[in-house]
Parts: sequence; C-alpha cells; structure tokens
Amino acid sequence: MKTAVVTGASRGLGEAIAKQLMDKGIQVVGVARKDSAVLPSYKGLKDAGYTYQYGDLQDTAESAITFEKLAASIFSKADDTVILVNNAGVVGPIATADAYSLDELEAHLAINLTAPMLACSIFLKYAKKYNKPLVIVNVTSGAAERSVHGWSAYSTSKAGLNRYTETVALEEAEAGTGNIAIAYNPGIMDTDMQADIRSSEPENFQEVQKFKDYVTNNSLRDPMFVAGVLAGILTGEHIESGKIYAVKDYV
Repeated sequence: MKTAVVTGASRGLGEAIAKQLMDKGIQVVGVARKDSAVLPSYKGLKDAGYTYQYGDLQDTAESAITFEKLAASIFSKADDTVILVNNAGVVGPIATADAYSLDELEAHLAINLTAPMLACSIFLKYAKKYNKPLVIVNVTSGAAERSVHGWSAYSTSKAGLNRYTETVALEEAEAGTGNIAIAYNPGIMDTDMQADIRSSEPENFQEVQKFKDYVTNNSLRDPMFVAGVLAGILTGEHIESGKIYAVKDYV
C-alpha cells in the first residue's frame, strides 16, 4: 500500500487531501500542531487509514527531528511509493514590506519554505537509502507568479518553493532516481486562510474587497474538489516531474 505524509492535515485543504488519498487506498500520516477532528475515524478504500504526528513547522530544529523519524519509519517498512505533500502554509503577515518584524518573517519562512525544503531533503535521503520511489508535492499559489500588494512575504516564499521544486526535479532526473517533484496550485478555496485574508485592512492589502467578493459571487471552490484533482494527478498514469500543476486546468 502507498503511504502519504500530508502536512497541515488538521483542517482545510490538508484534511481534504488526506480524505481523498485514503479514498484512493493510500495510507496517510498527517503532520500538524493539532489533530484533525474527523480523520482518525475516517476509513478509505481497502481500509486505508490515518495516523497523526505532532509537528510544529515553525520550529525548524524540531521539524528536522520529526521528519527524520517519520522518514526512517516509513521507508524502512514501505512496499510501494511514498508520497510527501507539503501543504502547510500561512499567508501572514499581510502588510506592506516596511511593516514586517523579524519574528514574523522568520515564522513565515520557516513554515512556507524551510519546512518543505527540510522535508524534501530528508525524504529524498531515505528514498535513496531504501531504494523506494518518492513523489513530492509542494502546494504553491498563483501569488508565486505575480506581485500582490501586502503579500511580499507570501509571494516570495511561494516563488522560492516553485524554483526549489523545479530544481529538485532536475537533480533527480539527472541522477536517474525516478523520484518525482511537482508543485500544485489549488487556487481560491473556502478555507480559514481565506477568512484571514478577508479580515485584512485595505491599507495593508489593497485587494481585500476582491476576496470578499469571492464569497458574494460564490467563487470559492470546495477543498474536497481541489483535493480530488490532486489525488487524481497522483494516481494517474503519468506525473510530469518539475511541472507546476494548477486546479484551474482541470475545471
């Protein structure tokens, strides 16, 4: 049975990804600061189930230990592909670049960029040690490809994650390992992150009204649909390593 590690699995898109992967018969390990209210009792295809692992991705040193233990345990027992979904992320601080504090920047980059890079590095090491196939998914954003007022940290971290993903794919292809790295852009969804964005002050985020209009216009996608698209990609016949997949291409 395939095993997937999903960060930020306690709610929103991460929780939906875990459900959709279990529905495909994939065992899921969720990494988050708190457990999901529904995943522990959720049963997928072929009794694919869920295991919770505490992880505070803002704490870089602890994250390294967590991912090391997880990878060692999973790869030593794996009899099929291991999937790593770096889903956890934050949009804040939402403010102009002159207003960021050191603590805010360090926390943001730890969660959005350092933790995924750490997880990828450690999981790649164990995939090679045990000669097991690894598929990496880094959840990105359209903000990686355009400048957004008030989102300089978010846009920068996601742009960095895209380039990192492409570089990992290049390295693995040149090494001939067969390991795959892709990015996935989920678009706009009905999640707590969207609520945080809508609570921003206009002086900090000029596009706040547009995001409020998404609710009025019923434009927010259901996380289960977005997660279902990703699950379909991961269980399809061919995954193009290095590609930035986007849910909008499947609507």
